[in-house]
Amino acid sequence: MNIITRKRLLAQLTSLLGSGMMLILVGQRRVGKTYLLLQLKNWLAENKPEANVLFIDKDSLEFADVNDALSLYRRAKEELPDGGDNYLLIDEVQNVDNYEDALRSLFAERRCQIIATGSNAYVFSSEISTRLSGRYIEIPVYSLTYLEFLEFHNIQDSPDALLDYLRIGGLPGLADINKDNPTVVRQYIEGVYSTVIFKDILMREGLRNGAMMRKLSHFVADSVGKLVSPNSIANVLNAQGEKTSQAAVSRYLEMLCNALLTVGVPRYDIHGKRIFENLGKYYFSDIGIRNFLAPGKQLDSIERVMENTVWHHLVAQGFNVYVGILHNSEIDFVATRGEERLYIQVSYLLSSEETKRREFGNLMAVRDAAPKYVVSMEPLAGEYEAFPGIRHLNLRDFLKMEF
Repeated sequence: MNIITRKRLLAQLTSLLGSGMMLILVGQRRVGKTYLLLQLKNWLAENKPEANVLFIDKDSLEFADVNDALSLYRRAKEELPDGGDNYLLIDEVQNVDNYEDALRSLFAERRCQIIATGSNAYVFSSEISTRLSGRYIEIPVYSLTYLEFLEFHNIQDSPDALLDYLRIGGLPGLADINKDNPTVVRQYIEGVYSTVIFKDILMREGLRNGAMMRKLSHFVADSVGKLVSPNSIANVLNAQGEKTSQAAVSRYLEMLCNALLTVGVPRYDIHGKRIFENLGKYYFSDIGIRNFLAPGKQLDSIERVMENTVWHHLVAQGFNVYVGILHNSEIDFVATRGEERLYIQVSYLLSSEETKRREFGNLMAVRDAAPKYVVSMEPLAGEYEAFPGIRHLNLRDFLKMEF
């Protein structure tokens, strides 16, 4: 099996081994969590040949009997000896009933280093945080970045490669099919989307009818980059003949986010340094799924596709991202990572003076020394004399930056 290493994620993972904490990889289905565990297994074989490694893949029939906390605990006890350099790697741990009981016991006994993956944020934000509080580090896993996309598809960086990335997104499995065949690409992405809707939402939440969930996900795809609220969404859906309420929309939005299909990005008051809870924007964990849900609108909404892609590039590098509010103006993204801070505006083209004044002027109003960027599709980049200290980047160049 040819496994392409996701170097940054693997380095992050291996650096945390021996930290005394469980490591929990969280991400939407089919973003490569299983393969990341396989990469870790291979890394352990090369760098810790004396280690005992138990790899449990809950999608494999080989581990069908590992279906509850007791069976998981017993399997680990059988195969990972006392006092050994032991590693338990378990994929899709949410498929084990009451798994947190087994993890807690194994952790308390110091039997092994635990590395687990899951495809539903509810599992980790609720169950683990309650029952395993203070014992784990959560590591988000996203679909491929642009540089990873180039490597997985074995293509060179070019304007056409960027357009391919903006069109089909970064699901790793697309590297095994013909990315230039729109029918095959659409079928693959539809399969991933349908699996998320069925397994991580309808089955888990006990919903019988997925029509409302699908309609809402289409609406969110159309609204990427726009400020929305449950109330505004409910009003639009009611006007379209869908009888719903603000409370129902809030619940369904939470389900979409818990399935890690979408992520809500709140507004941040730059001057007052506080987060607003009402209104916000939603972005998709993978732009290919967004485009599948909003067919034919990649070019019509290219600026919003660019926004989603910039957001993805930032969160994939560990930034917390917000929509910036400064007085009466908006900064597309305020990104923070520890003490680091970035301000970013996204614009398709900067051909008019009005657009330049708006995009650069909003950043000029931010009175701190943090790096500021305007990202566009313009082929020429650099700084404008009228707006010193603000760096203009072509989207391709921005997506190749490691912060």
